[in-house]
Amino acid sequence: MVIPAIIFIFVFSYIPMYGILIAFQDYDIFQGFYKSPWIGLDNFKEFLNASEFLTIMRNTLAISFLKLLIGFPAPILLALLLNEVRIPLFKRVVQTISYLPHFLSWVIVSGFVMTILSADYGSLNIALEKLNLIDEPVNWLTIPNYFWTILITTGLWKGVGFSSIVYLAAISGVNPDLYEAASIDGASRFRKIYLITIPCIMPVIAIFLILAIGDLLSAGFEDILLLQSDIVRDISDVLDTYVYRVGIRNSLFSYAAAVGLFKAIISIVLLTIANFAARRSGNSLW
Repeated sequence: MVIPAIIFIFVFSYIPMYGILIAFQDYDIFQGFYKSPWIGLDNFKEFLNASEFLTIMRNTLAISFLKLLIGFPAPILLALLLNEVRIPLFKRVVQTISYLPHFLSWVIVSGFVMTILSADYGSLNIALEKLNLIDEPVNWLTIPNYFWTILITTGLWKGVGFSSIVYLAAISGVNPDLYEAASIDGASRFRKIYLITIPCIMPVIAIFLILAIGDLLSAGFEDILLLQSDIVRDISDVLDTYVYRVGIRNSLFSYAAAVGLFKAIISIVLLTIANFAARRSGNSLW
């Protein structure tokens, strides 16, 4: 089983990396890799000098930081809360409900969001009008000030349950004798969480935090692409959507590859820095 797995990874993960060479070419699909002219770092210079560069980087970093700040601790908190539930049936029901959104595609989820927030028949506008909180329907997805909130909230709802699985698994591995000893000493539930549960799962938290920091420039693609519009593009366009919109749709494959390689290099640097910082606590990846 080991050799087929190595062959699979080599064929589908390493050989395709040869295609990154087009980032340094003026790639022509009809001429191919070997005949397309080499242009060095021109694609990278074009991206760095693009008028949208600062806006895209601002949006990418802002959305990524918000997802990290809100989305990273949320599954940990959910796992801690579920671990304290003493009614098995209720616990299973809550777990199932929280897991289900993960298995819905972003196409379906974005359809739900657009339906709920619709200015014509959206349930949110109907509820707010019934409560006399607004005088007329609001098209929430076209208001820049609300877009990031909608995006982060939707992503949190979709992923928090499934992301909590690994933390629940880590919590289940904590030695029960520690809780019994704490109970004998009169420790409350919150005290047990603070002094036993969190320290015991800290290695898992540290590893996932390192990976999250390394993936900081991946602010999202499907969720943003499906929820954004031309009206909110100035605050919603990120690296991945920019690559798709400018590079792929316009057949600028070399330019798209250059932007993707730029993102990958920055991600490797961030991952290395995060791993180095975590090494002092003994929870690094390498």
